Amino acid sequence: GQGLQPPTEAVPWSGAPIAEVQRAGESLSGYLVVGPAFQVPSIQVNGRNTIASNKAVRPANLNARRADREEAPFQGVWPADTRICGRFVFRVGDAASFCNAKLSELGWPIVVGKVVAISPLVATPTGRRANRTWESLRGAIRKIHSNQASSLSFEELYRNAYNLVLHKKGELLYTGVQQVVSDHLKTVAVACTDCVDDRLLEVLKQQWDEHKTTMVMIRDILMYMDRNFVHQYRKVPVYEMGLVVFRDQVSGHPKVRGRLLQLMLEAVAAERAGQKVDRILLKHIVSMLVDLGVQNRNVYKEDFEIHYLESTSQFYAAESSEYISKNTCPDFLRKAESRIEEEKSRVDAFLHESTLEPLCRIMEEEWIIAHYQTLIQMENSGCKAMFAADKVDDLGRMYNLFQRAHMAIKEVQEVMKECVRTAGQEIMQDPEKMKDPVSYITALIALKHKYDHFVKFSFKDCQNFQQALKSAFEGFLNQDTRAAQYLTLFVDELFRKGIKGMREQEVDTNLEYTVTIFRFLQDKDVFENFYKLHLARRLLTNRSLSDDSEKLMISKLKGECGHLYTSKLEGMFQDIKLSEDLVKAYRAHPADAGSAIVLSVNVLTSGFWPNSTTIACNLPQELQECCNKFESFYLPKHTGRRLSWQWQHGTADLKAVLGRSRHELNVTTLQMIILLLFNQQQELTYNEIAAKTGIPPEELKRHLMSLYVTPKVKILVKEPAEHDRSKDPWPEDVFVVNQAFESKLHRLKVPLVALRGAAAEIQMPASSSGAADVPPTVEEDRKHLVEAVIVRIMKSRKTLEHNQLVIEVTRHLTGRFYPTPVLIKQRIEKLIEREYLERSSTDRRVYNYLA
Repeated sequence: GQGLQPPTEAVPWSGAPIAEVQRAGESLSGYLVVGPAFQVPSIQVNGRNTIASNKAVRPANLNARRADREEAPFQGVWPADTRICGRFVFRVGDAASFCNAKLSELGWPIVVGKVVAISPLVATPTGRRANRTWESLRGAIRKIHSNQASSLSFEELYRNAYNLVLHKKGELLYTGVQQVVSDHLKTVAVACTDCVDDRLLEVLKQQWDEHKTTMVMIRDILMYMDRNFVHQYRKVPVYEMGLVVFRDQVSGHPKVRGRLLQLMLEAVAAERAGQKVDRILLKHIVSMLVDLGVQNRNVYKEDFEIHYLESTSQFYAAESSEYISKNTCPDFLRKAESRIEEEKSRVDAFLHESTLEPLCRIMEEEWIIAHYQTLIQMENSGCKAMFAADKVDDLGRMYNLFQRAHMAIKEVQEVMKECVRTAGQEIMQDPEKMKDPVSYITALIALKHKYDHFVKFSFKDCQNFQQALKSAFEGFLNQDTRAAQYLTLFVDELFRKGIKGMREQEVDTNLEYTVTIFRFLQDKDVFENFYKLHLARRLLTNRSLSDDSEKLMISKLKGECGHLYTSKLEGMFQDIKLSEDLVKAYRAHPADAGSAIVLSVNVLTSGFWPNSTTIACNLPQELQECCNKFESFYLPKHTGRRLSWQWQHGTADLKAVLGRSRHELNVTTLQMIILLLFNQQQELTYNEIAAKTGIPPEELKRHLMSLYVTPKVKILVKEPAEHDRSKDPWPEDVFVVNQAFESKLHRLKVPLVALRGAAAEIQMPASSSGAADVPPTVEEDRKHLVEAVIVRIMKSRKTLEHNQLVIEVTRHLTGRFYPTPVLIKQRIEKLIEREYLERSSTDRRVYNYLA
């Protein structure tokens, strides 16, 4: 019964007849009475029997049994577990299970216990009535298409659609709706095909927006059909069905599809040419194509994206080829960056996000991969030119564009390595820099700083570029040991003069640059050897400006190579500190009382300091007495020790009267011994000086010449034989004190001269290839170090094949130097001779450790 509402409250059933329920004020007209065991009378609704069945209802047959509406009224008793729902009879064991679920799903009151629920009865529509219902729905849909939806009752339309689906008329409803929508879209297609090109996009957008709006209304009316009939029979949902019909009859129309694509491509081409286009309109059209991609169809990709990407590739292939032929590398990079950003912004503005990835690949292919070799090698503006001209921004732009192309990035790295190696070779072969170690290392630091700047700001600290830079520096710095030796001289100059006036941060920066160059050295043991020489000289002569800076440098070296590398350097500082305390104790000791000579002694541990040959000489009596007193003070306190005096490393301050002036001379110990002879005699020959001092000839020649060849501190005068006018001393030469010496300075330092052809402290005899030799002391240390590593490895492995042993030894020693396979093989043979190792009896390439 339409228009009737079920009662809001269930009526309790107590076995009274239906008439009593009626007398209670409840009208049964148009309702079906549902309850537990009761006498079901004949109930009339609109002149028809609601429930009528004279057949015996067996409990086993009650599941989903249809009650025949046309039979005579049933007079009997339903079993207690029976529930009547609409036109179906269900038997349920639980009064609140299946029946309640069905009733609640239909929005009916729920039967619980002995409660009588009154439920609405919906009459089954006949074929004629179903057609009338559909006609009313079709008319309503047409009104929706005509923009007259405001006059419709959507509640009534929903109920009509609901009734049709509920009573198995869903197919009638679904096909009818599909046909109505199709008929409407045919007229829409005609409007689009007849439209001129300039208006097609706007008309299509307008029709699409209207179609979406109408389909939403139709979907809402047919919501029950979508949830039940469509799902049960696997149909296309109503809204998607409308999209499919629009795709097939409007956007996919032969006279619309091609024009639509052409208009969109022309709009994109116009925008690339700098013209203004309606991006909002294009965005709506693209959104339409994306929304039409239902039922396993990608309309956006098939009808637009494929053609768009193809036209994009053709356009930029031509443009990039033309542009690179007329412009420099930086200009091309800026153009490529601009074009790529334009295409990305175009995707953000009106294209679908799925287009971004293939579009970027095309842009990279046409602007980068196709031209990267030409750009890198371009003369006067390519990669080399940009490195030379410090084009940080342009190189950064190149990196940003090239980083998605692996081979292009590798090419840039190779060019950078080549530029670094070329610049490094120029520094190493520059005659002026080869004469000045400070200038040499300063140039290397500047080169490293320059390319560090590129790596940091242009290449975003990319690890591959850092590795390429490291490889390039190692390549040219390790051609010989010159870099290691010059670096120690640079540090020596820095600590003696360079750090004066610097702030702590500036000192740390300079030391960090020094350690940076140190990292590239393979011969770190060579650096250690020469660093010890210079450190020893600074410590013994007290020439270092800052002990804190010295210790900071040692801590940085320890961080790079470990504590074993710097243990001797730290021991040298410890010796100096202990010597200061020792001298203080000596001066307070009675043994030093009354002495006119002030003696300062540094007692050094021989294992820490550079090896040095002791020079024998004859000390003046007063000096010998001072040394004897110190030994008598020191040795009783340190039994088992032996003191060896290193005269060549000592210094002395002398008070001298030269003519009419008095001066204080700072000289070496050997120069002091020579000068004190002139307190006894006015003039001495070279032979006499040699006999009285006992100094070896080479050292005597060097120290004696320093006293008369330096113009500013010409303490002695040489009177050579007539046949010799050279500066070198000869046995017959006579030396006297320079009574005519004059200087405005009271304190004078007499420097040592470097002899021609004599061995200097640091020798760099270059071979024909320009490589410097490794010092003999370092070579000897390397032999011992290789042997120690071999024994350590074999002791843990017991047995090892030759090649594996070479690899292990190399791996252990790379922190100090790179041992050659020849050196390793020689030391293995020596260890076999000394019975540390033996060859295997079965394989001569296998070694066994002998305990």
